[in-house]
Amino acid sequence: MLKSWLARQKGAFGLPVLAAGIYSIVAYLYHIPLEPVLYTFILVGAAAAAYAALSFSRYARHCREIEQLLPAAEEAEPTLPETSDRLEGDYQQMLHLVCENRAALAASAEARRHEMLDYYTLWAHQIKTPIAAMHLLLQAYPDGTDGELDAELFKIEQYVEMVLSYLRLGGETNDFVLRREPLDDILHAAVRKFARLFVLKRITLEYRDTGMMVLTDAKWMRFLVEQILSNALKYTPRGGNITLRVENNTLVIADNGIGIRAEDLPRIFEKGFTGYNGRKDQKATGLGLYLCSQTAKKLNVSLAAASTPGKGTKLRIGLCTESPEYE
Repeated sequence: MLKSWLARQKGAFGLPVLAAGIYSIVAYLYHIPLEPVLYTFILVGAAAAAYAALSFSRYARHCREIEQLLPAAEEAEPTLPETSDRLEGDYQQMLHLVCENRAALAASAEARRHEMLDYYTLWAHQIKTPIAAMHLLLQAYPDGTDGELDAELFKIEQYVEMVLSYLRLGGETNDFVLRREPLDDILHAAVRKFARLFVLKRITLEYRDTGMMVLTDAKWMRFLVEQILSNALKYTPRGGNITLRVENNTLVIADNGIGIRAEDLPRIFEKGFTGYNGRKDQKATGLGLYLCSQTAKKLNVSLAAASTPGKGTKLRIGLCTESPEYE
């Protein structure tokens, strides 16, 4: 702080030094006695020291006031201390205009986001009507054809839910409510949702009740499990195997599908990344596992993946179990 203050006072200190030098030269040329010259220098030096102390005290107090305002500056426009300095006043006015512009842009962006959320929410509710109608119409088809059509219709429902989840996760507010929930209830609901696909693809499910209670939001934890199960079913061939088990307070969802290449594995949770499998499939959006990672962050749980091409993939979800720290 002292160094910064001295840099600002170069001109203020330079002028008295120059004046003292000129006065010394004049006194020497006119043979003025040394005693009044020294006395003058002492008086001027004392006045300069008093001025410097007062100036530095004001500068230091002003800096501390600004530093105290910094933490709140990210949330709202700070109320800056009054100043008599014209240049600093201009800077404060410019900062005020910038903050007003930022607030206007933020309000406009939030309004557009709400408008988009309202539109897609309305769209999602409206699209459910024809989906339900198609389900009823498919019941009239012979058993040999309705399975595949029903599976494709189920995918449409999944994509609709993905749209809404994507919008909710990107908002500043959400409906996350942490409670102690039976893990088995969440897993049963997720598996039941995909039961038809398990049967259609003849994929075996290995799962035993865990009897665990976990601290989580049941709806969003179910969404997380469903997205992983959806990926596992997508990339596991007919007649394959999917396993749900708990190891050391970690939920493991494993399959014996096509696996993920080593070079793609570090990026699978990135938004829009599809990797080799996605490009080969031509239908991947790159959003499923991204939504999983965002949901895991909201739930404050870990999410990790391990995979071997041709042998399968394992997704691990950390679990917050019932313990005294959550009392």
